[in-house]
Amino acid sequence: MKKLIFKKLTKDLTQFFLIASISITLIIWVIQAVNFLDLVSDDGHSFRVYFLYTLLSLPKIFSKTLPFIYFVSTYYILLKYENNNELIIFWTIGIDKLQFINVLIKLSIFYLILQLLLTTYIVPKTLDKARSFIRSSNVDYFGSIIKERKFIDTVRNLTMFVDEKNDNGDLKNIFLKETFGSNKYQIIYAKNGKIINENNNKILLLENGEIINNNYKKSNTLKFSETKFNLSKFSTKTTIFPKLQENTTYEILYCMNLAESFTKFFDNKKLNFKNSRINCNLDNYKDYFQEIFKRIFLPLYLPILSLVACLTIIKSKDDYKFEKYKFILFVIGVIVIIVSELSVRYSGVNIFQNIVLVFMPLLIFLVIYFYFMRKVKTSNVVNQ
Repeated sequence: MKKLIFKKLTKDLTQFFLIASISITLIIWVIQAVNFLDLVSDDGHSFRVYFLYTLLSLPKIFSKTLPFIYFVSTYYILLKYENNNELIIFWTIGIDKLQFINVLIKLSIFYLILQLLLTTYIVPKTLDKARSFIRSSNVDYFGSIIKERKFIDTVRNLTMFVDEKNDNGDLKNIFLKETFGSNKYQIIYAKNGKIINENNNKILLLENGEIINNNYKKSNTLKFSETKFNLSKFSTKTTIFPKLQENTTYEILYCMNLAESFTKFFDNKKLNFKNSRINCNLDNYKDYFQEIFKRIFLPLYLPILSLVACLTIIKSKDDYKFEKYKFILFVIGVIVIIVSELSVRYSGVNIFQNIVLVFMPLLIFLVIYFYFMRKVKTSNVVNQ
């Protein structure tokens, strides 16, 4: 009997969590996808790259919202059980409140493991994969980024200016400057032009213009009636080097070890290890620690959120202070989430502060757990 009702509780909580998480994640994803339209309109990437890039941001969104959704799910289901007098079934068949809360803590461990899997492996992997599409993509939609009477420098090593552009894609008074180095560049001016596709390449067909080649203060000028300028060889200025959050947990941990343990033996603080994309630098140790703290230690707040939600069973709905009490519990849960996020910002400053922040989830958990035990014992004594 006990297994059946706990199975129902787990099922109800899981169903609500899935519905809430999918709904909220998709809403945030759609809003974020709109913001990512700049990849097409400003950076000139294809819609395929845009879709894959935005799609791979889903695990990150889900991971960020998981703690709040889990807390709300547990909080809502327990209040629902209390309002429907379903919690009485637990107490009637001999389940005490301490046993009840221990089962929910065990359930929170499952979500803790899920969050750790997301933060330490899945999210960095998907973010890096998303960045790889940007790295391997050239500028596919030049037509969308070209604006009248505006200098366009979205493309790496190329500046463009177009005086006029009509609906057919015809361009007038075109200025191009391609940079090859510090003192080497090419300037092209043409009266007319149009972007065409040729052998799967974007080609700018130019008519009636001049080409000025400058090579270390030596220049020459060529006039042309028609020439082709290959646009497909250019890439966007969008950041293509992996950000810290896109590196694997192993790389960051290894880099922390190098920066902390071996930098003092070398004059050069930038140390690379095999197959790494990070320059291990002691000056960035705080960033390394904060990223590891966010991935490994932040999920430890999930059992705390479960405990806070479970505090709803201490008071009965018949208590005249119950409405105020459940509101206070919700606020406490939100504060715990805020504190967890703030702890990331203040981590990595010094060893003592790091130790305090690492053990703070355990300390908060024990305080709430012992508070719950004391309340349960007091309640049992009163009932006797």
